[in-house]
Amino acid sequence: MNKILIIAKRELSTFFDSLIAYILLVVFLGFSGFFTWLYGSDVFLSGQASIQPFFSIAYWTLFFFIPALTMKMFAEERNTGTIELLLTKAVSDWDVIFGKFFACLALVGIAIAFSLPWYLTVWWLGPVDHGAVWCGYLGLLLMSCTYIGIGLFASSITNSQIVAFLLSLLIGVFFLIIFQVLANSVTGLLSSVFDYMSISNHFESISRGVLDSKNIFYFLSITAVCLIATEAILSRRKIME
Repeated sequence: MNKILIIAKRELSTFFDSLIAYILLVVFLGFSGFFTWLYGSDVFLSGQASIQPFFSIAYWTLFFFIPALTMKMFAEERNTGTIELLLTKAVSDWDVIFGKFFACLALVGIAIAFSLPWYLTVWWLGPVDHGAVWCGYLGLLLMSCTYIGIGLFASSITNSQIVAFLLSLLIGVFFLIIFQVLANSVTGLLSSVFDYMSISNHFESISRGVLDSKNIFYFLSITAVCLIATEAILSRRKIME
């Protein structure tokens, strides 16, 4: 665990040593604040003390930002050759994977935490459903775990950060859009399977305040599958070398 924390701290400090962390925080808070307060279905237009507009825009913002965050994780190190140096040290593949995973999750968590003033301000304007709000925040973190897992997997199979970014988006599109479209296009068991694979169904359920174990299991299981696939890619590379 100590090795994981050391790697996570190193990766997190790397984010803040560059412009990545600051760009993520500014753009995420800028977008979420603009659409929560000033545009479209904002608080003033709806006339209700609800933070749902924030969750709706954060849902899409994280979809684009997390691939940008994870694309360099393995692709850059493979391109520069530093991944070999890291993996030959006294750390396991899982130490490296979890270290990078928790670094990304910590940065996303910081961005989400900085949005708490939106929640407190809306609460000041009128009564809010606190249970639904906290479930919404939990849903964002769980969804972020899934996107980070997908991003790490995409980054592990290529030396190009751009390819990793696009591949991560492509896989995310399947979970975000394609599976829902397929679910609406077929019937029976196949429709149920595609419907279950859709991220939107599970996130919308949690953001409404419905904390169902099947939704939590869904996000954690997809994350676990992606991390296991990442470890398999790293192990295969070591064997081939």
